[in-house]
Amino acid sequence: MDALIIAIDGPAGSGKGTLARRLAGAYGLRHLDTGLLYRAVARLMLDRSRPLDDEDAAHAVAATLNLEFMDESRLRGREIGDAASVVSAQPRVRHALLERQRSFGLEPPGAVLDGRDIGTVIFPDAPVKLFVTASAEERARRRHAELVERGEHVDYDAILDDIRKRDDRDMNRAQAPLKPADDAITLDTTDLDADAAFEAACKIVETCRQPER
Repeated sequence: MDALIIAIDGPAGSGKGTLARRLAGAYGLRHLDTGLLYRAVARLMLDRSRPLDDEDAAHAVAATLNLEFMDESRLRGREIGDAASVVSAQPRVRHALLERQRSFGLEPPGAVLDGRDIGTVIFPDAPVKLFVTASAEERARRRHAELVERGEHVDYDAILDDIRKRDDRDMNRAQAPLKPADDAITLDTTDLDADAAFEAACKIVETCRQPER
């Protein structure tokens, strides 16, 4: 493919989003956090007081979604993350958003896309595929620290429980379950800070791109 695609998958809180943004900057590529698409669908469903499991309504939202006018701050937070996990399990919602993700990635010079099915469904032929992970306990610790820094009073055990439930939903859904592509390289960030994870990811990218040179 003419455009360079770096596909990054992994569970919530693994650090894949931060990593994807840094890689995009380093390689002069655009970045798409595909999770924001599903979060936007969930946000609009909640705003319209529609049940999250109403697939007809969710599909209609996804088919006409325009992120340009969405306030990204309204797409963050645990509530929206959990809601997005529900709508993202719906086949018609995923289908409606699939071509949008592919079109974004194929526009030269390419892109870094992060999500849960980039390397398995959206770009199975991507030359660079990473599966970024970390232990559930470490991901909960990071999330807890982030929320405390914002001044929120949160319970670590509740966050850990939410993460485990979300992992279970994402990994066991019938449509595009969260799993590493067969040829993806796994990067475990449990014991890595952001800089160390970025350095390791850059080495993986260079190794994967080597055959093209």
